Amino acid sequence: MIQRPLRIGTRGSPMALAQTGMVRDKIVAANPGLEAELVVVNTVADRILDRPLSEIGGKGLFTKELEQALFADVVDVAVHSMKDVETWLPDGLVIACILERDDPRDAFLSTQSDGFAGLAAGARVGTSSLRRAAQVLMRRPDLRIVPMRGNANTRMRKLEEGTCEATLLALCGLERLGMADMARSVLAVDEMLPAVAQGALGIECREADADIRALLRPLESATSTAELAAERGLLAELDGSCRTPIAALARIEGEMLTLDGLLFLPDGSVHWAVHRSGPASDAARIGRDAGAELKRAAGDTYARHLQ
Repeated sequence: MIQRPLRIGTRGSPMALAQTGMVRDKIVAANPGLEAELVVVNTVADRILDRPLSEIGGKGLFTKELEQALFADVVDVAVHSMKDVETWLPDGLVIACILERDDPRDAFLSTQSDGFAGLAAGARVGTSSLRRAAQVLMRRPDLRIVPMRGNANTRMRKLEEGTCEATLLALCGLERLGMADMARSVLAVDEMLPAVAQGALGIECREADADIRALLRPLESATSTAELAAERGLLAELDGSCRTPIAALARIEGEMLTLDGLLFLPDGSVHWAVHRSGPASDAARIGRDAGAELKRAAGDTYARHLQ
């Protein structure tokens, strides 16, 4: 065990502080006698809230400064929402632990309806997520998408001000903040397939820090780790980024894993679906195979979108 407090890096948003505090408590509980402190690191994604991530550099903006703090030995570990973690990590860093996943579904927030079916034609849905926008338009092309970022309180305020008639947030985020009652409904995965790794928290550290990795080992969820290996394998095969609408969800029952994936054009006018299953021990391969199948199915249409 290290002989000083463990320095846990976190973004400064209310969500990040809440979930990192939860992780800190779990680490301390699993390692009696260990002290731990939060180190707040300001990220570009937290400073620029008026533009979609796809326009300012992608989801890596949630993690870049935290990874720089790891390299500079300012922090020992960094806590991330795994949906914000780039497909490929910088050399020398690893996701040392993925905790047990929370509910990966999306929550529907609205001042007018309990779901998309109840929205009037032309109603506005606030989201800067290409994945969410594509699935909304796939089912309701008559709705309008308006860009919206910000935390749960910000989005609820914009709803009440009439900026839009509905918006979407990850259910797990609302639950971690004790705000789940803000949701008018929870969307089934066949209506809104989640983002890759949604609901999962991961802890990143320097690859060579064996003592730190040992502290994290008791928190590791083998099931969630395998599910994310499949989903992130699919994402890697597609070279997924914040300008690519991709959704995927893996689920394990017993020793078997099932994986559903969707790839879209941003306007939702065309999509491709894949369903795979197999032994959970082959999670990463199943994910890569599913991603390759989607890539073949989309062919030149998808390739032109990436250009």
